[in-house]
Amino acid sequence: MKDFLLNIIDSGHFIFKKNIPLKTYRYSVCGGSNLILDTVLYFIFFHFIFNKENVDLIIVVLSPHIASLFFVFPITFIIGFILNRFIVFSESRLSIKTQFLRYLTVGIIALLISYFSMKLLVDILLFYPTPSRLLTIVITVLFSYIMQNKFSFKIQ
Repeated sequence: MKDFLLNIIDSGHFIFKKNIPLKTYRYSVCGGSNLILDTVLYFIFFHFIFNKENVDLIIVVLSPHIASLFFVFPITFIIGFILNRFIVFSESRLSIKTQFLRYLTVGIIALLISYFSMKLLVDILLFYPTPSRLLTIVITVLFSYIMQNKFSFKIQ
């Protein structure tokens, strides 16, 4: 499966070969795919699953845009870890446990950045939730790429 995905992903690298290193290209393709999945799932959760209504979890009531953010996170987190571990940073010799814990740390920080950004954009500045999510993703993608490269999957 890994070789199949690498062949598909790498087949388009020739277009960008002069300007983008293979590892950055793979990160962009994997991250971009996960970003699309995240955005589609966010839209589905916000509009259809939570029906733009508050979500009562008994101990806390979440607004639909925040509930969508938290419910989509575990799905795209796991997929992102698998893609990064086996496709993008496969040369890293850190143990899978170490990589996972570091990836989780970066993921939680990115989730907090997303949370506070969404609260600012939607609740304070009154922007629409889906475009706010897209803007938030741009911020967290930059943060995540640097942290995954230098921390979660760094080569020893």
